[in-house]
Amino acid sequence: MDTTDLAAARVRRFLETEPVIWLSTIRADGAPHLVPTWFVWDGETIDIVSKPGAVKVRNLRADPRAMLALGDAEADFDVGLLEATAEVVDGPVSPSLPPGFDAKYAARIRALDLTPAQFARTYSQRIRIVPVKALAWHGRTTPRSVVSAARRVAATGNASLTEPNRGPLVRLGEPLALGLGGLRSSLLGRGLAV
Repeated sequence: MDTTDLAAARVRRFLETEPVIWLSTIRADGAPHLVPTWFVWDGETIDIVSKPGAVKVRNLRADPRAMLALGDAEADFDVGLLEATAEVVDGPVSPSLPPGFDAKYAARIRALDLTPAQFARTYSQRIRIVPVKALAWHGRTTPRSVVSAARRVAATGNASLTEPNRGPLVRLGEPLALGLGGLRSSLLGRGLAV
């Protein structure tokens, strides 16, 4: 996953703790399709199970690009965003859920008055998602991880929080500035100091 340290650490935390991931896919007409879904993270890929005829499955078969969101918007927009590619896994239908799925959702599956086997038969289509890029995003407040990112940047000599303010990218700070990517050239084109 191509990320800044700050974005990667935040997204990893969400992948390890959140019960729901929001999956955005692209419909045939180009419109976005957004759904919450259960998932498991194995440290490299995200596994989702779905009904085989679901819109998200159709969309991902046609275009494997996906956008994912995790976290709690009520906690001052403490969320993580991921660009990803997806693979709709074809082949024989497994009678069981992906590793870790049953353990993570056993109580919720029972609350639906289903056994794990019944759930696996209904949600038999597996989708494997590979994160490509974590996007820097932290809502309105400064997350604790900004402090460690600033220390890392200061230690490398690339930037310092005590340097004089020389423009908008310095004011924004390293994590957000890295997330802006090509914005630097557009700011320079407008005569802004960066």
